[in-house]
Amino acid sequence: MDIAVELSLYPLNAEYIPPIKDFIDRLNADARLKVVTNSLSTQVFGPYEVVFAALTRELRVTFANNDKSVFVMKVLGPLAVT
Repeated sequence: MDIAVELSLYPLNAEYIPPIKDFIDRLNADARLKVVTNSLSTQVFGPYEVVFAALTRELRVTFANNDKSVFVMKVLGPLAVT
Protein backbone atom coordinates (compact mmCIF):
# COMPACT_ATOMS: atom_id res chain seq x y z
CA MET A 1 0.00 0.00 0.00
CA ASP A 2 1.42 3.37 -1.02
CA ILE A 3 1.00 6.42 1.21
CA ALA A 4 1.88 10.09 1.26
CA VAL A 5 3.23 11.95 4.28
CA GLU A 6 3.47 15.73 4.47
CA LEU A 7 6.07 16.95 6.96
CA SER A 8 7.14 20.29 8.35
CA LEU A 9 10.19 20.51 10.60
CA TYR A 10 10.59 23.38 13.05
CA PRO A 11 14.00 23.32 14.77
CA LEU A 12 13.67 25.52 17.85
CA ASN A 13 16.91 27.45 17.46
CA ALA A 14 18.23 30.43 15.53
CA GLU A 15 20.11 28.25 13.01
CA TYR A 16 17.04 26.43 11.70
CA ILE A 17 17.90 26.02 8.00
CA PRO A 18 20.80 23.50 8.29
CA PRO A 19 18.76 20.87 10.23
CA ILE A 20 15.87 21.17 7.75
CA LYS A 21 18.18 20.82 4.74
CA ASP A 22 19.97 17.88 6.37
CA PHE A 23 16.67 16.08 7.06
CA ILE A 24 15.47 16.57 3.47
CA ASP A 25 18.84 15.46 2.06
CA ARG A 26 18.72 12.26 4.10
CA LEU A 27 15.20 11.48 2.85
CA ASN A 28 16.30 12.14 -0.73
CA ALA A 29 19.15 9.67 -0.30
CA ASP A 30 16.62 6.81 -0.06
CA ALA A 31 15.93 5.91 -3.70
CA ARG A 32 12.78 4.00 -2.72
CA LEU A 33 11.03 7.26 -1.79
CA LYS A 34 9.67 10.08 -3.88
CA VAL A 35 10.39 13.34 -2.03
CA VAL A 36 8.82 16.64 -3.09
CA THR A 37 9.82 19.82 -1.29
CA ASN A 38 8.27 23.27 -1.41
CA SER A 39 8.58 26.38 0.75
CA LEU A 40 6.04 25.13 3.30
CA SER A 41 6.60 21.39 3.64
CA THR A 42 8.08 18.19 2.32
CA GLN A 43 5.96 15.39 0.90
CA VAL A 44 7.19 11.81 1.00
CA PHE A 45 5.58 9.13 -1.18
CA GLY A 46 6.14 5.38 -1.20
CA PRO A 47 5.16 2.05 0.27
CA TYR A 48 3.85 2.29 3.84
CA GLU A 49 6.62 0.21 5.42
CA VAL A 50 9.38 2.00 3.52
CA VAL A 51 8.08 5.50 4.32
CA PHE A 52 7.64 4.84 8.03
CA ALA A 53 10.97 3.03 8.33
CA ALA A 54 12.71 6.04 6.75
CA LEU A 55 10.80 8.49 8.95
CA THR A 56 11.59 6.50 12.09
CA ARG A 57 15.27 6.47 11.19
CA GLU A 58 15.54 10.13 10.14
CA LEU A 59 13.39 11.63 12.89
CA ARG A 60 15.65 9.89 15.43
CA VAL A 61 18.75 11.41 13.80
CA THR A 62 17.15 14.87 13.79
CA PHE A 63 16.15 14.62 17.45
CA ALA A 64 19.62 13.33 18.42
CA ASN A 65 21.41 16.17 16.60
CA ASN A 66 19.19 19.08 17.71
CA ASP A 67 18.25 20.25 21.19
CA LYS A 68 14.58 20.72 20.40
CA SER A 69 12.63 20.22 17.20
CA VAL A 70 8.96 19.97 16.30
CA PHE A 71 7.63 17.88 13.42
CA VAL A 72 4.13 18.38 12.04
CA MET A 73 2.99 15.40 10.00
CA LYS A 74 -0.07 14.52 7.93
CA VAL A 75 -0.54 11.01 6.55
CA LEU A 76 -2.67 10.14 3.53
CA GLY A 77 -3.28 6.61 2.43
CA PRO A 78 -3.79 4.38 0.70
CA LEU A 79 -2.90 5.95 -2.61
CA ALA A 80 -3.93 4.55 -5.96
CA VAL A 81 -0.88 3.39 -7.88
CA THR A 82 -0.79 4.90 -11.38
